Amino acid sequence: MMLLKLLERLPKENFEAHVISLTTLGELAPRMAAQGIPVEAAGFRFGLSLPGDFIRLIGRIRSIKPDIVHTWLYYADAIGGLAARLAGIKKIAWCLRSGKMDKKRSFFSRKLGLPLCALFSRFIPDKIISCSQNAIHIHAKIGYPLEKMMLIPNGFDLEKYKPDPLAKVKLQAELKLDKGTPLVGIIGRFHSMKNHTGFLQAASLVARNIPEAHFVLVGAGLDENNTILVENAKRNEINEKISLLGLRQDIPYIMSGLNVAVSSSASGEAFPNVLGEAMASGVPCVVTDVGDSAYIVGDTGVVVPPGDMAGLAAGIEKLLHLSAKERGALGERARERIKTNFEIGEITLKYEAFYRDLFA
Repeated sequence: MMLLKLLERLPKENFEAHVISLTTLGELAPRMAAQGIPVEAAGFRFGLSLPGDFIRLIGRIRSIKPDIVHTWLYYADAIGGLAARLAGIKKIAWCLRSGKMDKKRSFFSRKLGLPLCALFSRFIPDKIISCSQNAIHIHAKIGYPLEKMMLIPNGFDLEKYKPDPLAKVKLQAELKLDKGTPLVGIIGRFHSMKNHTGFLQAASLVARNIPEAHFVLVGAGLDENNTILVENAKRNEINEKISLLGLRQDIPYIMSGLNVAVSSSASGEAFPNVLGEAMASGVPCVVTDVGDSAYIVGDTGVVVPPGDMAGLAAGIEKLLHLSAKERGALGERARERIKTNFEIGEITLKYEAFYRDLFA
């Protein structure tokens, strides 16, 4: 998403972009193509065809002849970065988008992939951008050269994400809830590092003390077909108090319809976009101290240790017990924090300066 936001805003008179996905095009490709940006898929299958796929990627990079290759995520850094170097590209940048590696990741990712990236980081990229200060420290410990790394945080569109008092009423009506029902939401794809089952555990604790509260889960895999969540909700006796909305395209509306936004992540996060989007929408957050979450929230929300679902529940209750005026004031401070530190226009200027300096 940050790459998409950047491509939408880089001045086309100064920067010409070309996007290659290692595997398939994915759901964001049409939105990139709508900006007039060439987007293509290399079709990597990561099996016996890998050597041939890799050679074709080198040839494709040579044919495009970019001044700079900027890869995003571990596999792209290692494979795309090496292909760019072998294609003769002089200026290469990597991008770190993850924090501490989730222990549930594959053996290859944890024991082979990361050390390989750490080794490659010393001779492939000229510079490495990280969206998270925490990620810089973690990757420096496993061998990434600290002198190559620099911080450019994620940015947020304050026109797209903004307070909307009517959204709460509309969302309550959509969910067939009474007007004024407190809505607590978690937004993000179903993945072990997001700890959705932990969120449901916290929700069950909140429901005991604030029975009128309702909990909204939004993201890929968060629907009624997810038997793990459905069964978990039944065990916690909150199946009537949750809404599994699945993947939605109207996140700004849903975000501004919440009273409290939650990030229950256990690991892996670097700079969660959903926190910036919620805060820009004037919604205070309760988060686990993973990645840069505590720094993003600052004093505008509640931070608890990872895995502390009782603490997460207490934080949610604390914010729900605030008066509407108090919670609104806290949301205003949250939005101001995003405006001051993470406004997308300013973040785009940082990327522009980075590319110019790297090219020079």
